[in-house]
Amino acid sequence: MTDVTSAKSARRPHHWRRDMIELAALFTAVAVADAIANLIGHQPDGPYLLIASAVALTATAAFHTWWARRHSHAPPPPPESAGTEVEVADETGRPTASAGPGDTVLWRMRTTVRDAPGSLAALCTVLARHGIDILTLQTHPLAQGTVDEFLLRVPASLPAPQLARAVSAAGGSSTWTERADAHDLVDAPTRVLGLAARTALDAAELPLALRQLLGRCTIHSLPAVSVTGRATGETAPVEGVLEETVMRLRDPSGGVITVERPYLPFTPTEFARARALVELDARLGPRVPRGEQVLTLPEGNEITVRRADPADHEAAVAMHGRCSEQTLRLRYHGPVRDADRYLDHLLSPRFGRTLAVQTASGRLVALGHLLWDGDETEVALLVEDEWQRRGIGSELLARLVAMAGETGCESVYAVTQASNTGMVAAMRALSLPLDYQIEEGTLVITARLATTPARSLPPLPYEQAER
Repeated sequence: MTDVTSAKSARRPHHWRRDMIELAALFTAVAVADAIANLIGHQPDGPYLLIASAVALTATAAFHTWWARRHSHAPPPPPESAGTEVEVADETGRPTASAGPGDTVLWRMRTTVRDAPGSLAALCTVLARHGIDILTLQTHPLAQGTVDEFLLRVPASLPAPQLARAVSAAGGSSTWTERADAHDLVDAPTRVLGLAARTALDAAELPLALRQLLGRCTIHSLPAVSVTGRATGETAPVEGVLEETVMRLRDPSGGVITVERPYLPFTPTEFARARALVELDARLGPRVPRGEQVLTLPEGNEITVRRADPADHEAAVAMHGRCSEQTLRLRYHGPVRDADRYLDHLLSPRFGRTLAVQTASGRLVALGHLLWDGDETEVALLVEDEWQRRGIGSELLARLVAMAGETGCESVYAVTQASNTGMVAAMRALSLPLDYQIEEGTLVITARLATTPARSLPPLPYEQAER
């Protein structure tokens, strides 16, 4: 929990006249005390009288302090409408914006409480005492205790460390918080049903559905057979494996789906939900939504853009045969003879989405790939030599980036060479912020989607009628 609240300190005006009067009063008191001490000290019982006077003064001062605290006559604090502001920091701990009285923010909070009657009630009472509204609550039973997950509407002026201390005092442990937004207001059953519907429509949605179901996590699809045809040895039992912050689920298409979330252990409830999504995917089998769009090129030729799947493998191999070695080398960054081996991986919906471009005669002339790469997303293009420089690459790339934005990706990257002017021009045509990085002759161009939305394009293929 990194949210920090910083308060502005105000300096009081310096009154030098008051300081001079207090200093003079101090010297006068010292002189009077010295005179009394000399007068009484020379008497036979003088020392005892001095000790008794000191005890009486101490008792009087203690009584006055207790009485003042019990019956304070201090003026009331200023009303909330006085306009005081507190700077609230974001998740990184940096101040973001000032929050006035009455402003609230959404927080997701997860904490572990004892599995005993009244534990949750005590926690809710503490939250209510701080003016916190509980919007949703989920419980995740454990062998020892229960994990409670809240969506909270918290006063913006409440520091996150103070919230954590209050939860800890109420019996919560292993508390974790994260800023939420309006999308988190959807209740858990509705969200899970929506993710299941997306997974049922498109096999490529499974990794994305798992990520949205489990929050910030890294998902890797590890195939059972590598692109070179060798067995990778990656396997998992049918029921899956849960190891604290790592899930291993058997991929219905072969291999293993690994889900990692280092900052927060998975609960058995989350594991059961993830396993249910994978089982749904396995029962439905391979599927890619059908739909296509017909585009007219500047010279008047019509091309069709549609989703590709493993059934296009033979046509893709034939397109490879019509491409020059230079074109294949720029796309696959390796020996040209290995190009065909990558097609099984690229056309599988498990590892991303692929768009195909075919001519009016049905010949495949271009492929565009959107590949899930853990937390990142890669885009790649291959256009047959005869059909290059006609705007096909730019159209494919724009659609791939739009698809990435719909899935919640914050950026996409392309790996190419500086000599590949066509790919560089297509990335620049997106009108998105770009970052360039060159390492050993390889150019990596990253387009950031979060700051500027990609240009609007017709949806493909979900809202297109099948032809």
